[in-house]
Amino acid sequence: MIRPFKPIDEDTLIDIFQLNVPRYFDPKEIEDFRQYLARHSDTYLTIEHDGKIVGGAGYYINTIHHSGSITWIFFHPDVAGRGLGMAVVAYCMKIFNADPGIKKLVVTTSQLAWKFFEKCGYQLIRTEKDYWGKGLDLYLMERDNTPPEEGARDKRY
Repeated sequence: MIRPFKPIDEDTLIDIFQLNVPRYFDPKEIEDFRQYLARHSDTYLTIEHDGKIVGGAGYYINTIHHSGSITWIFFHPDVAGRGLGMAVVAYCMKIFNADPGIKKLVVTTSQLAWKFFEKCGYQLIRTEKDYWGKGLDLYLMERDNTPPEEGARDKRY
């Protein structure tokens, strides 16, 4: 189940986040994530599986740049490979597709997760070594979100 974040979820999500440090996140990002939740909890999602919180993901709509972003997506290592990441991306895509002003989708990830977003239709724009922390490179990815021309098949989520 994907549902809106509740403040009571924070401690569990922090615990799960820490299970992904240092492999997927730099230790300094724990505080960054706490600050993100303090400022953007209204667009953060909690993911449950078998009645337990197993991860989270945020989304952001930038009206100035006509873009949407998926942010701070992570899961408990025990649920890897169960399709939850694809389900969250599809959930966010429905939100983005409901806003005709969103023309581009953006994700900032690392060399460890960029292939996942490539499967979701994102294209690599640029990389930057050690951006997130030592050994964690920035992979900036984008995807077009313009509606298909009339008569064309819609391949979006």
